Amino acid sequence: MKKRSKTLVILTPAFPGTESETHWVPTQQLFVATLKNNYPHLQIIVLSFYYPYLTSEYEWNELPVYCFNGTKKRKARRIFFWNSIWRKLKMIRRENEVIGLFSFWCGECALMGRYFGKLYGIPHYCWLCGQDARRSNKMVSFIRPVPHELIAMSDFLVEEFHRNHGIRPAHMIPNGIDPEVFPLVHVHDRDIDIMGAGSLSHIKRYDLLVEVVAALKPLFPAIRAVHCGEGEAREAIRESIEHAGLDDHLFLLGERSHEETLALMQRSRVFLHTSAYEGFGVVCLEALYAGAQVISFCKPMQADIPNWHIADDVADMVGKAARVLNDPDPVYRPVLPYTMDDTVRAVMALFESRPVKAKRWGDRLKGDIV
Repeated sequence: MKKRSKTLVILTPAFPGTESETHWVPTQQLFVATLKNNYPHLQIIVLSFYYPYLTSEYEWNELPVYCFNGTKKRKARRIFFWNSIWRKLKMIRRENEVIGLFSFWCGECALMGRYFGKLYGIPHYCWLCGQDARRSNKMVSFIRPVPHELIAMSDFLVEEFHRNHGIRPAHMIPNGIDPEVFPLVHVHDRDIDIMGAGSLSHIKRYDLLVEVVAALKPLFPAIRAVHCGEGEAREAIRESIEHAGLDDHLFLLGERSHEETLALMQRSRVFLHTSAYEGFGVVCLEALYAGAQVISFCKPMQADIPNWHIADDVADMVGKAARVLNDPDPVYRPVLPYTMDDTVRAVMALFESRPVKAKRWGDRLKGDIV
């Protein structure tokens, strides 16, 4: 009789359709790749609910991925969508020794993972990543999660989920990065003053990047700023750049590969993150390791992180950026608060029934300067 492989099933709303889509859901990509590298004898199967926009099976870095194209299945067809995922989970369980289910975000992935795990006695953990902690997340009442199966990505999300849903996640395991993927250069004469990276969506508020650069231009007439990313707000932001007279100062570079984005971070002095709400943006952690000073509105962790400045409003963001740009003798030091290696090990410790006191674990790693 064929020995059944020990298997961890990853449930995610989206996953890259090809290995070249390095800009797409970077945290999920890095988590799965790090899991594969650190646990080579563990079989990993990914179920992607919405993206890619097709129903198929393919391999990503030699790992099987099943996608279900849930964007095409609404209302009455939703039950067929859930049923197809449920049947795939049953098939995986029948053919493998499933040691656990791990879902990204407290949404439909957690809904399927929680009830399938409960029915078949399989451990399930859900990683709260950001927007799912908001009061507007109505799925929580259907999922009915219990504290011990919730992992928050930051201290902020622990408190936010508890405040909005009355459930305090029992675990806090922060997002992390892989230092090995950074280009092997450390630029000292940085030619980009301000950088932003991320979706040009209304929720990310990169229209504020235009406001900040416009406010800084009288103080720094030769200011140069760039943004990497695409989104529905691109045209409106482009018009704002033209209206503010910043065509020669703020450049929308569009979608860039992960490697190109990291290289641009290593040329930047200040990285701005303008979102009003964020779980724990990986781009901020990457910018820190690239040596840039990060300025954002959201503070993910209770403890301060070196070179990460929290602004109260746009005027405060402008003031903090001006102070950094005015520094006559800047030092660009990589800051490495959290690595994905440690994140993956902490998650796997939960499945291996050796719980990590996540808050103390996070405090141990905070703000390492390398």
